[in-house]
Amino acid sequence: MNFQPSTSDPSRPFLTWQRILDWAQEHYRDRTFNKDERIPTRSGLLYLVQRGTVRLMGTTQLSSHDSTDGSLPPILEEAFLGFVSAGQPFEIVVQSPFTLSAYSHIDQTSVLWMYWHELDNWPHFRREVFNAFHYQHQRKLLWLSTLGQRKTIDRLFGLLTLIIEEFGEPTPDGYCLPFPLTHGQIGSAIGATRVTVTRLMGKLRKKGLISTYGDNLICLPMQSVDFNNDSSKSS
Repeated sequence: MNFQPSTSDPSRPFLTWQRILDWAQEHYRDRTFNKDERIPTRSGLLYLVQRGTVRLMGTTQLSSHDSTDGSLPPILEEAFLGFVSAGQPFEIVVQSPFTLSAYSHIDQTSVLWMYWHELDNWPHFRREVFNAFHYQHQRKLLWLSTLGQRKTIDRLFGLLTLIIEEFGEPTPDGYCLPFPLTHGQIGSAIGATRVTVTRLMGKLRKKGLISTYGDNLICLPMQSVDFNNDSSKSS
């Protein structure tokens, strides 16, 4: 889903969103980030993406198996967890040994933040925020189901399908991601190496299941994309 527009009153979300943007600027609660710049976050705050795309990453701290006395630093394992697009909320939850972090995926990504209780100033918008989190939760369940596939190529194709269904835009080559996604990022999400992802992407291309467009943007054929259960395309 997207906060703008709403089917009940098309004029209200635009006005409310503008009020929130004005409020964020007045209270120095907004900032614009360059590509791949880490977004400072902390638990207990609500973040709203005004413009651009945010990439969520998860990091797990593992003990080093090469040292019995703890002299070696712990091993950090990072995984790609998805995107948050313009008009969408996100929050960062800290639970040791797993931490979440947010990065600007493209240049000029703008984010604003507030305390949860401050959202009470806009009750209609608060409801839309909760609806957005509910939708994100449903997508994550599909994400987890996809990652449960036994074959790596099935996990790969399932992940690409989910992401393009949610964020894809129509092009002459089908529905394509509007931003790049590296093989390393994909591999971290599905538990595979970058080399394996590159090899399997080649297989999917040969079968005509995926293609690339423009600056190596990943695409699915028009007939392969099902938006029936994707409210982000209809709201």
